Amino acid sequence: MQFHLNRLFNTAFLLIFGLAVVSCSEKKAETTQAETVTEKTTESKSDQKIILFFGNSLTAAYGIDQEDGFAGLTQKRIDSLGMDYKVINGGLSGETTAGGLSRLDWFLEDKPDVFVLELGGNDGLRGINLTETKSNLLKIIDKVRSKFPDTKIILAGMQIPPNMGQEYASEFTAMYPAVAEEKNVTLIPFLLENVGGIPELNLPDGIHPTEAGHKIVFETIWPYVENSIN
Repeated sequence: MQFHLNRLFNTAFLLIFGLAVVSCSEKKAETTQAETVTEKTTESKSDQKIILFFGNSLTAAYGIDQEDGFAGLTQKRIDSLGMDYKVINGGLSGETTAGGLSRLDWFLEDKPDVFVLELGGNDGLRGINLTETKSNLLKIIDKVRSKFPDTKIILAGMQIPPNMGQEYASEFTAMYPAVAEEKNVTLIPFLLENVGGIPELNLPDGIHPTEAGHKIVFETIWPYVENSIN
């Protein structure tokens, strides 16, 4: 499903404004998320298998409690099924693919059995050259595979509104299946399926899902995660 274009055009200003708000709060968010990730990583050093969600503010559940975000909901589902997996939330507000590549090594101190890559949205909203974005995604996948060849990798596809131009938006959308095919990783076609561009399922910034929105995102993600751990 594509973004509802009429909603996208109507919310283009909100998206740009929301990006500015996120950028202004990025330093504070980085500190908070770093503390949370440190705690979760320490807890995970056991015999439990690891599912690592590595992304930006969407993964970090910006604006709501982290346990109510799709990564937290994944942990709840796993616990309810009695599966011995620990979810690590490697989300960082404001993160780009370049930033993700630069901080990845720290998260690879322990082997992730499943690596869910959710990055690129901030690149798109900022109009970063897509050649650079694609290169960074490929390098992130390569780095994970180089250290842990058996890790199952899931790439979360994204779409952006056409405020940077329809051609750029189309090329951005097509980038994810191209990366998934080139690296032979599992692709979630669109992370925000049935959520993106729907005002009542997003915070006032028009970018980040509400708790209700995250529940829908989780249901989109779960079949791919479940298939990777069974």
